[in-house]
Amino acid sequence: MAFGLVPLEKRLKENIKHYRLSQLYDIGGLTGYLDSIGKISGLQMLLTDRHGEKAVCIGDFVGFVPDVVNEPGEKIKIMNRTIGHLYIKGKEYKEDEQLSKLVEEIVEQLAIQGHKSYACLETSIYADELEKKLEKEQYQVKHGEKQDALTATLNSTYFDNRMKVIDRSDVVPVAVLSVNINDWKFFNDHFGDEESDRLIQKAAEFLKEEAKPDYVIGRCGGDCFSVLIPMAEEGEAEDYCRRVKENCSSFQDEKLILSIACGIVTKTNVEEKLETLLSDAEYEMFDDKFSIKNAPGYRERLEKLLSERA
Repeated sequence: MAFGLVPLEKRLKENIKHYRLSQLYDIGGLTGYLDSIGKISGLQMLLTDRHGEKAVCIGDFVGFVPDVVNEPGEKIKIMNRTIGHLYIKGKEYKEDEQLSKLVEEIVEQLAIQGHKSYACLETSIYADELEKKLEKEQYQVKHGEKQDALTATLNSTYFDNRMKVIDRSDVVPVAVLSVNINDWKFFNDHFGDEESDRLIQKAAEFLKEEAKPDYVIGRCGGDCFSVLIPMAEEGEAEDYCRRVKENCSSFQDEKLILSIACGIVTKTNVEEKLETLLSDAEYEMFDDKFSIKNAPGYRERLEKLLSERA
């Protein structure tokens, strides 16, 4: 992931839904394997993907239309997700103990081999991402960088330091804002890291454009930003969020839709800690996100965008 690493165990559970049979198997080799079994056993076999698209056909399946919902055949599963369906014809194999056992072994071997391929691919991707992340962090530590490399806002470490300095200065009031991009994962899943990174960069650009010089803006993880407004005037933070949201709504792009959710709380007592108030702002942000994503037409915009890019 562009914004940080999803734990390997979690990504193994989730990412299998994005894989096709052709990514997990050598289809030519698999065809030869099933063909050999078919010649020995007399079984005819059709392997489809999760949607019923034919991948390997051994025997006569002319006119046969797979129904993976009502008649799914033998399901091939990886990480408890169905990635393929194996249809058998030519003999009543379920009534023959040896043939029934053979089919079970075929299904098991397909699951084992598919799992090995999948785990190898995902582990390799994870290792590459981890190496890049560590290199980036080591560079920032070595050079004492204050800025986030992707957005040129403050990185999370330096933002935390600035937050502590403001706390010690006994400045009040301080508006505390939590900002998050709506449906960032949707764009990452469908358009990849490069485009979803561009969405993060654009959100940061609007946050900086509308900010006054004394605003403290940090990217504090993934598609999340935090903003501090020292000596905020009444309504200043709300007006700032409104302007940023308007800029996001007017953003025109062939692939991306930019929408943000904002949560605002204000420090009015010098005894309060900004870190605690930032957590409160996050709760407010999630309320705003819920309202935005459940507003009429919002989900339809995403679905329309996806259908236009299909």
